[in-house]
Amino acid sequence: MLMSELTALLTPEGLRLLDSLPPVASTDDVAREVTRLRAAGHSPDLVSAVVGQARLRTRAVAKFGEFAGSMLFTQAGLEQATRLPVAALHAGRFRDAGATRVVDLGCGIGGDALAFAGLGLSVLAVDADEITAALASFNLAPFGGAARVQHARAEDVALADDDAAWLDPARRTSGHSETTRLSRSADYTPTLDWAFALARTRPTGIKLGPGFDRGAIPEDAEAQWVSVDGSTLELALWFGALARPGVRRAALVIRGGEPHELTAPDDAPDEPVRALGAYVHEPDGAVIRARLVGTVARAQGAGMLSPGIAYSTGDEPAPSRFSTTFRVREELPFDTKALTRALRERGIGILEIKKRGVDIDPARVRTSLKLRGPESATLILTRVGERRTALLVDRV
Repeated sequence: MLMSELTALLTPEGLRLLDSLPPVASTDDVAREVTRLRAAGHSPDLVSAVVGQARLRTRAVAKFGEFAGSMLFTQAGLEQATRLPVAALHAGRFRDAGATRVVDLGCGIGGDALAFAGLGLSVLAVDADEITAALASFNLAPFGGAARVQHARAEDVALADDDAAWLDPARRTSGHSETTRLSRSADYTPTLDWAFALARTRPTGIKLGPGFDRGAIPEDAEAQWVSVDGSTLELALWFGALARPGVRRAALVIRGGEPHELTAPDDAPDEPVRALGAYVHEPDGAVIRARLVGTVARAQGAGMLSPGIAYSTGDEPAPSRFSTTFRVREELPFDTKALTRALRERGIGILEIKKRGVDIDPARVRTSLKLRGPESATLILTRVGERRTALLVDRV
């Protein structure tokens, strides 16, 4: 978003025009609305701004629900924003720890700050990007003086002694639309060294990507991996009063809006390897990242399918909130020609392909299988013990 577009948007005329638009979901919708609004005499900057915002609001429903229709976004800000149900859990942890004021350093468009303010916490939301800070101000305006926004670098903000802190370091290149992921944590803004030093002075939460290097997690942090409906979204590090006693590893699994959590004082050892049973269990991604696969396998009465591979197997379905269970139809050869023949004989033309522990490209496998037929199934390409195999399974 350009400053000229923002200036045109943040006027009574601009906001009224935005609120009058229908949902904009496709490129055809964009073209139709641009043509209509330009024909009505609106300026190019205003048309670009309101149509772009209408499209972002439509996308934002997945993260912010009904609130999306009254918010403003940038493309990058929306992509990087915390989903509101997850932000609400962040806010609840601050409230439960006794915090009354939170400084949100790297607030983006204000997703987490909205949740903090919504639970009655006083919020100072800070962002280094001028346009992003302006959008956060708009999004937080309903909370009045309880939620203030400051355009500044995190490192330049003066914190009071009793402030708790929430940081979402910039892990992508700067910009409002197309950005790229930074591969080195030393390039984050603010740096993790600065963030970890701040965490030694006050209750602090730090949001990172789920694939963050586990070796760089401080010893005094609680590490909580979070997934929503099967997608692993973030790693939150909690320090001071925000970290729970005796908990260093946690997997928070949210399915259908309901949160379920596993906690542990450390990584859990895997269960021993056993022979293939009637069922295979695939742990949720947050469980795998937290290295609590063994905890779930033990609860299901299962053993590992192969050393170091996050599939377990057992003789009972043993449903769990922390894993997906598959019933094994049969074990097939790990060979493309044999698999093609077997799937064709069974009339399977709709196939979900999963793989773990084998170096193959599922997309290329799918192409080579030349699927035909009305039946559906799941194919797990993995190892049983040290042997590569293909398991034809059905979701339970």
